[in-house]
Amino acid sequence: MTEPLVRATNLSKRFGDFTAVDSIDFAVRPGEVFGFLGPNGAGKSSTMKMIGAVSPVTSGELSVFDLDPATHGSAIRYRLGVVPQENLLDTELTVFENLFIYGRYFDLPKSVIRERIDELLAFAQLEERRHDLVDPLSGGMKRRLTIARALINQPDLMLLDEPTTGLDPQARHALWDRLYRLKQQGVTLIITTHYMDEAEQLCDRLVIMDKGQIAAEGSPRYLIDRHATREVVELRLPVGHSVDETQFDGLAKRIEVLPDRTLLYTDSADRTLLDLAERTLDIESTVVRRSTLEDVFLRLTGRSLVD
Repeated sequence: MTEPLVRATNLSKRFGDFTAVDSIDFAVRPGEVFGFLGPNGAGKSSTMKMIGAVSPVTSGELSVFDLDPATHGSAIRYRLGVVPQENLLDTELTVFENLFIYGRYFDLPKSVIRERIDELLAFAQLEERRHDLVDPLSGGMKRRLTIARALINQPDLMLLDEPTTGLDPQARHALWDRLYRLKQQGVTLIITTHYMDEAEQLCDRLVIMDKGQIAAEGSPRYLIDRHATREVVELRLPVGHSVDETQFDGLAKRIEVLPDRTLLYTDSADRTLLDLAERTLDIESTVVRRSTLEDVFLRLTGRSLVD
């Protein structure tokens, strides 16, 4: 089998008395899209910074391209493409100038940079914006430009930290298309995201992190099969109606009562609905849907807000 591009064993990151990453193990294979999911403070960004060789490892082992970030940080960074949470573009320069200057950081010949800029502008669908200033561009355009900039050195591995945060649905889907094209070209991607649908669409494998540890690992389909039922029946009761969980006994494998609805986790929604019809319950509306990665995420990390 091909050796992993990134391998972590018992990896930890501490800031004083606070443990951000707590003894985690993972491996990222060449050509795959690997995701880190988790609530705020779960340790995702701290892990990405260690992989990017910009934050030192506290303990454990980490190798990137079979190199130690502590001793070969420059060599690792030279082969990376990094898309941070913030775009960090120079808004007073043009689209072309942003790409050109970034290419010079890698000591690329000017002729090579210009050739790559033509390819990247086509990839990012920004050809017509080549000579436009960055400042007035839309959020989606700036994000596509940031990804294009990260590709100027033709990286072996791309790190994308919350790549679509703050974008509208159209811009998010356009960006997914760009990332999927990179995957088809064999580029290895590591992504952190809060969007479960994004992880389902893009990731071959992922880990769900909580409180600095890995709560689960696998493909999106595996995690859903392992930690959720096949379907979910969502029931909404009239406003002010108190819910007695015993009313739903025997209807599903798991029952979750929320302030606005009751969730019945079942492998057969048809069977659950038939059984439900035999009970005299005052139900305002019923929705049947398949289980998603979000169901898995909330089950493993909880529904409480994390500051």
